[in-house]
Amino acid sequence: MASKRLFTFALVLCCAVASAQVFNRAPLAPNRFTGLPIGAIKADGWLQEQLLRQASGLTGQLDQVYPQVMGPDNAWLGGEGDAWERGPYWLDGLLPLAYMLKDEALIAKAQAWVEAILASLQPDGYMGPAVDHPFVYGLQRGQTHDWWPKMVALKIMRQYYDATADARVLHFLKSYFRYQFENLDNAPLDHWTDWGRWRGADNLDVVYWLYNTTGEAWLLELGEKIHSQTVDWTALFMDGGIFREQGSVHCVNLAQGFKAPLVWWQYSHSSCDFEAASAAAAVLSNTVGIPNGLWAGDEMLHFGSPVRGSELCTAVEMMFSLETMLRINGETCWADWLERVAYNALPAQIKDDFTAKQYYQQTNQIACTRDWRPFSTPHDGTDVLFGTLNGYPCCLSNMHQGWPKFVQNLWYASADGGLAALVYAPSTVTARVAGGATVTIRETTDYPFDSAVTFTVESPGKASFPLYVRVPGWCSEFMLLLNGKPLQAVAHDGIIGLNRVWKKGDVLRLIMPMDVRVEEGFDKAWSILRGPLVYALRMEENWNWVPFSGADKRFGSGAWEVTSATPWNYCIMRDSFSADSCTVSVKPVEGYPWNLSGAPVSITIPVRELPYWKEYNGSCGEIPYWTEDGNDTGPSATVELIPYGCTTLRIASFPTRIVPWDLNLY
Repeated sequence: MASKRLFTFALVLCCAVASAQVFNRAPLAPNRFTGLPIGAIKADGWLQEQLLRQASGLTGQLDQVYPQVMGPDNAWLGGEGDAWERGPYWLDGLLPLAYMLKDEALIAKAQAWVEAILASLQPDGYMGPAVDHPFVYGLQRGQTHDWWPKMVALKIMRQYYDATADARVLHFLKSYFRYQFENLDNAPLDHWTDWGRWRGADNLDVVYWLYNTTGEAWLLELGEKIHSQTVDWTALFMDGGIFREQGSVHCVNLAQGFKAPLVWWQYSHSSCDFEAASAAAAVLSNTVGIPNGLWAGDEMLHFGSPVRGSELCTAVEMMFSLETMLRINGETCWADWLERVAYNALPAQIKDDFTAKQYYQQTNQIACTRDWRPFSTPHDGTDVLFGTLNGYPCCLSNMHQGWPKFVQNLWYASADGGLAALVYAPSTVTARVAGGATVTIRETTDYPFDSAVTFTVESPGKASFPLYVRVPGWCSEFMLLLNGKPLQAVAHDGIIGLNRVWKKGDVLRLIMPMDVRVEEGFDKAWSILRGPLVYALRMEENWNWVPFSGADKRFGSGAWEVTSATPWNYCIMRDSFSADSCTVSVKPVEGYPWNLSGAPVSITIPVRELPYWKEYNGSCGEIPYWTEDGNDTGPSATVELIPYGCTTLRIASFPTRIVPWDLNLY
């Protein structure tokens, strides 16, 4: 009965705050868009199915799958077990998922942690585990006072307030931030470990959120302290040297640091802070970047070879950074980038039923086997298997935030009382707009597989407000229809604004043609794209469960290996390939799309065999991905590509070749 009362109370509160929107207060830079409370946006279609799979999989069951850390002895719950980042990592995804699904059992699980965190608040403002315990393998029981894991707890409490408006959160955060204000001078962010120094923007972002909520000016002074002790990401990005030096930075630190310049820009108003992330993106794409929107980092940063790994934590943390950046300055390039990561990297690295994950994924991944691959931080060859504790346990704990926060950032409120659809997926939004009316808009689409997005106003009778929709950077032209009739509109900085009286039943349809295009990457390799999706060679998959025994049980009970007999060693001929030589086949999304059988789109392209390109230690052997003058190709062929996110094994960076000039003479 107690849990049922708690669930009902939470739902009432969630509904009560569904129209609450927090914009920047001066002197913070005004923001054009801001987030909506948890519960205002509901996933539909395949995206709702994704959340349900997550709830029945590891996100909903991690306390049973990983009880040694997520069980009742966790120090965040008052026990003597794990006391660091892993418990909060899980809650950072479990809590928003629970409230989005209105799942009573998951809300109760999350609430137990929230109550324990709230109860940990000390009279001096300290919160969280406070007692270091001796080392036990598999647990992190020391450095309890470290600032870094508490930053994850801050994100949790902010989301909890967004979902419930529980006033205890404001007191909790103010007390803890007072503690920080008084102690950071003597114990700076890197006093216990250096993670807080790299990831201070997570802390600063919640400080600014609380300032916007309460208006207490001392929080801005705290923000200055936190920024002064955080790595100067603006300087690193404007210089660009970290992207030209192997092993220069930890891959997840980079993902979390990407938002740091813009978070600080809200207060600094510096043009360098505003431009830093764009400067970094320009260099990254030509050095360490990989086609799925991330970078080669296994775990340290490396040039973007297709056989280098990319850590799962990088994907979900970069998504959160991009979501934060989009909210701050509304630049649609961040939405484009967010979709690139969410619709390519994320689904490819987690098993369909959400019961296993990869620690690293490879752009060209021809086998998921236990082999020693060219990673800077290998974990006994377990990194590309699909399991639980294989690789390192951080990703098992942290992967849960990806999809729920993505849903939470499909729609935004605008400062002029409107709504903005800046990221596309099937969904429904209910929120308050100009004049105080509460409106519901349903977004129906097979995006990212199809080019059309339809918005239907479901309530109320009439309401006057602006509706904003995004035109992606890859879209060269678009068509807009209102109630079936063409509508003339201009996109300004990638956004179309329609300010009108909307009535129940109005239908706005945006059509964005998806042309096949080529993107050049590492060593002039080519990737094939259409819309926001990267396409990869379709390879049949053989899944085989491999149990672990003896010392290997530290990686879990076992893991899935994936192998294939499908040929993969193909190249694209640069002098003859064009979009016209490709055949695109599209079918409606039916059920779950992110696998071989569900893939709604395929592209057939002409290639040639590369007989000298062979497997080495479970990966594609090293070859020149581009050859200026040589004749190492075999017979012509055609191959089928499907969306990268639908694959487990794949080639997504194709070597390119040119017919040697002297052969053209005959």
